[in-house]
Amino acid sequence: MKWVPLGLVRYTVCLGGLSVFFFLLCILTGPFLMLYYVPDVNRAHADVMDIMQVVPFGAFVRNVHRWSACLMIVCVPAHMTRVFLQAAYKPPRQLNWLVGITLLILTYLMCFTGYMLPWDQEAYWGATIGATMAENSPFLGAKGPFSVLPPDKDIHYIMLGGTVLDQPTLSRFFFAHCIAIPGALAGLMGFHFFNIHRAGGMSGPL
Repeated sequence: MKWVPLGLVRYTVCLGGLSVFFFLLCILTGPFLMLYYVPDVNRAHADVMDIMQVVPFGAFVRNVHRWSACLMIVCVPAHMTRVFLQAAYKPPRQLNWLVGITLLILTYLMCFTGYMLPWDQEAYWGATIGATMAENSPFLGAKGPFSVLPPDKDIHYIMLGGTVLDQPTLSRFFFAHCIAIPGALAGLMGFHFFNIHRAGGMSGPL
């Protein structure tokens, strides 16, 4: 097995590797939190409080999960910025650049959906703002410019599972955060690594 040259690590600042590391921490700590959390609007907040105050090491695991997500939010855009400034998106890596943009969007969505799960005041109003933005988005939102969808079929309705924030909303956020988005991230990361290998390895200084 070849060791990655130190100069290449300095060149890339290992931001991609750190992003994967923090993602793996989220994946490892998430199932533990799921053991004590039920996505029910009547008990979700109480479950989070139990994790923080009653479950042994619950506060530690939740903080590792939360801070890993926050650090991932820092590392992924920084990695994309490094790639752009060093022109590592040029052929033969242009497809990987598009995959990276998709991974960035999914990272934001994963953190947004996770932010909703405690179902407290911050989550409620955060979901309200997100739903309003979706409702006013171009093409996909019923109230957005160039709207082509009726209110009962637009992205706002799909996001909330109805017209108001309630149990269907929390259930959809839980599914997206714990299954759909991590699965898509893991699959695209594998494809991302495959493309790096196919392009001749990590981009390095000339």
